[in-house]
Amino acid sequence: MSIQVGDKIPSVSLQVMGAKGPEKVTTDELFAGKKVVMMAVPGAFTPGCSMTHLPGFVVKIDEIKAKGVDAVICTSVNDVFVMHAWGQNQNAEHITMLADGNGALASELGLSMDASGFEMGPLRSQRYAMIVNDGVVELLNVDTKGIDKSSAETILAAL
Repeated sequence: MSIQVGDKIPSVSLQVMGAKGPEKVTTDELFAGKKVVMMAVPGAFTPGCSMTHLPGFVVKIDEIKAKGVDAVICTSVNDVFVMHAWGQNQNAEHITMLADGNGALASELGLSMDASGFEMGPLRSQRYAMIVNDGVVELLNVDTKGIDKSSAETILAAL
């Protein structure tokens, strides 16, 4: 069962790239006392994620933050080095590139998927976007096809 509106984000340890290298960060630290938009992709550097999904948030970041959002997070079941390189490649310096290297967050949220058919392994994240206020999910949009429900434009309209 996947996380639902009204549920609290589970406590999970993940990684971000810090000034001195990989740093551990918890979901508790990322969400406590903040309004956060988190979007997830099946894989960094993949076509839909790199051409449409993440770029939409890069372009709309100022408009999203103007709606009272403290942080925008992009997460994927990739290691911290890949997420950091992808963020640099996409000019996503104002977005937290969150590495879910072991798929713990995707699994705990109930939003994982088997992408073996795409040669991406048995544990990846589904494509989604959510609005989280002080650790509680206010909106959850999961795409089963395309990027309509989880796009920056859709999330911006919901804020």
